[in-house]
Amino acid sequence: MPPLPTQAHARAARPWWKGATIYQIYPRSFADTNGDGVGDLPGITAHLDHVASLGVDAIWLSPFFTSPMADYGYDVADYRDVDPIFGTLADFDALVARAHELGLKVVIDQVYAHTSDAHAWFAESRASRDNEKADWYVWADAKPDGSPPSNWQSVFGGPTWTWDARRCQYYMHNFLKEQPQLNVHLPAVQEAILDVARFWLDRGVDGFRLDAINFAMHDPKLTDNPVMPDDGGPRTRPFDFQLHVNNQSQPDIPAFLERLRAVMDGYPGDRFTVAEVGGYDSDREMKLFTQGDHRLNTAYGFEFLYARALTPALIVDTLGRWPDEAGVGWPSWAFENHDVPRAITRWCDGRDRFAIERVKMLLLACLRGNIFLYFGEELGLSQVDVPFEQLKDPEAIANWPLTLSRDGARTPMPWQGQAVGLGFSDGTPWLPFGPDHADLAVDRQEADPDSLLHVTRTCLKLRQGEDALLLGAMEVIHADEALLAFERRLGDQRLLCLFNLGRETREWPRQEGDDWEVLQRVGTGEGWTLGGFAGLVAKHRG
Repeated sequence: MPPLPTQAHARAARPWWKGATIYQIYPRSFADTNGDGVGDLPGITAHLDHVASLGVDAIWLSPFFTSPMADYGYDVADYRDVDPIFGTLADFDALVARAHELGLKVVIDQVYAHTSDAHAWFAESRASRDNEKADWYVWADAKPDGSPPSNWQSVFGGPTWTWDARRCQYYMHNFLKEQPQLNVHLPAVQEAILDVARFWLDRGVDGFRLDAINFAMHDPKLTDNPVMPDDGGPRTRPFDFQLHVNNQSQPDIPAFLERLRAVMDGYPGDRFTVAEVGGYDSDREMKLFTQGDHRLNTAYGFEFLYARALTPALIVDTLGRWPDEAGVGWPSWAFENHDVPRAITRWCDGRDRFAIERVKMLLLACLRGNIFLYFGEELGLSQVDVPFEQLKDPEAIANWPLTLSRDGARTPMPWQGQAVGLGFSDGTPWLPFGPDHADLAVDRQEADPDSLLHVTRTCLKLRQGEDALLLGAMEVIHADEALLAFERRLGDQRLLCLFNLGRETREWPRQEGDDWEVLQRVGTGEGWTLGGFAGLVAKHRG
């Protein structure tokens, strides 16, 4: 088959999610319409035009379900309803309808590893050892000396076990004690979860992001975890001292994911699943969870999210684990999300911010796989240093001052630079703005043709317009301490993606006989010369 039809066929046969750009919205912080200082679903709906203008394919909504908010929505008390702070089911339906009018797919979080301790399932389960839902959560007797059943440690600090006097047993929780672990080994629990999935699919949802899905099952024998070998890195929590091979990452998880995929495939259109997978063995698990065409569509890890510097070595190593080969799943990548400090703060030491945020955006647009853009990333929002007395995040409070600073990446979206509450809310925002966020507001960047907002639109337009960026293979041509060059190829289309991730000017040696047209450039430099933190994408004319 000639190369050009191959390209055309690839584009025509592409499911909407493959190569997609997905915009993550943290509902509490996007836009508030009722003046309580907390974002809501009508606020999201009112600003979907902005999201669509970026050139993304879909939105991902972090949890908006009924919750006591011990972990700000990741402790779900009712999987099938909207928390009143965010609105109503009718508001959600209106959001989906407006998104679809604008050509945006809607992906929502699903939290299947645990619920809130305020969930009706848990209330019934803890009531006795012999009721209908007695085994829906992970319960275990104390050891003879009264101590917990195993040495497992929770992510947020302390044992994964909390004593419950109603049953005279311990219940398990990988995160907060208010987030009891579901017993997903149990067929009845799996059926209940799949019914939840059907509920949202029936309302028009296009896909799910599966939160902490490798935590969904535990070793039923409650075997102690082994000690984590000391790699010299910081250990700020008891969790960091163990290899988590028994309280998570169990071999029965893929079979459950196959059941979920079968449900998804029963609905029209290309319904989408992406797994969040973190931890010591995340690379193996991501590939396991996305293996073949009967499990999840894709998965993303934390390689870029935890990285303290953006280097060619990081990119080559991380993307090199996902070659364009049969049997290897389709990857997804994020530079920012709601759980980690903003990338521009992690990757910029106070200098070159203007250049770094632009080269970072072009690089993200050129990666092979799906890409995620976190709300405010298109504005270059920095991490906010939230004072201790204003912290909301339980992890940040528990581990102060050694903290992941999740609150600092969850601060509200600045819409209008001179408005009360920067256009986010007429009330007091639930978290403070950063001192520079007024200057980065949407209206101010709209008025500045050189702003990151406009650069973001240009980068995403480039990605959407080039088949090789959406679907093509990736081959690294060169990588040293600063200069990175790779090609994206599909059929007869070749794109050269060239990035200088250092401060010194670098020259790319043009190959004799090559004929390239530069499609986009960010940063300083001319021709094949790149100033510090600059990049370009060129298309081969041959």
